[in-house]
Amino acid sequence: MLETSYQRDLIEAGCDEAGRGCLAGSVFAAAVILPPDFHHPLLNDSKQMTEKRRDVLRAIIEREAVAWRVEEVTAERIDKINILNASIEGMNLAIKGLSVAPEYIVIDGNRFYTDLTTPWRCVVKGDGKYANIAAASVLAKTHRDEYMMRLASEYPMYGWDRNKGYPTREHRLAIREHGLTPYHRLTFNMVPEQMELF
Repeated sequence: MLETSYQRDLIEAGCDEAGRGCLAGSVFAAAVILPPDFHHPLLNDSKQMTEKRRDVLRAIIEREAVAWRVEEVTAERIDKINILNASIEGMNLAIKGLSVAPEYIVIDGNRFYTDLTTPWRCVVKGDGKYANIAAASVLAKTHRDEYMMRLASEYPMYGWDRNKGYPTREHRLAIREHGLTPYHRLTFNMVPEQMELF
């Protein structure tokens, strides 16, 4: 069972992102402050959950959270500052956009920086340890999947409704056949030789 938060004395926001390893589309970041007594038996790392469960939990989290925010950083911005910096920028935007200012921040992963004076801590695999990070992972993932479904209707040949922009064989072969879209991240290496590996 997940702990609600890393510490109990301060108002804590959990942060996570979705779409960092994709070849196409924006990266999405979320920040969530949960009530101190929040618990839901289905809540886990979003990657360990079915799409249906994530959708159920998204509605619960958005309804019951003290505050939540999701931010998007575009492929164009990713190409300009790189995916790590774009992910961190998105998390900073999400934190700053919360309607309640957190007094402590926990971030999934091992890299973060901020100009906020709020104390923070990175937690490797934090989305499998703390409910507020897991909740952020659910919101980031579901909002990004919804966005990729919209893009899939515009560019159906890439299978984004299925692969969500990740580097599946289907996606790489479609790039080779149809070329790149305005939503592809140009700084990611997508040469034909690499596509053969998948």
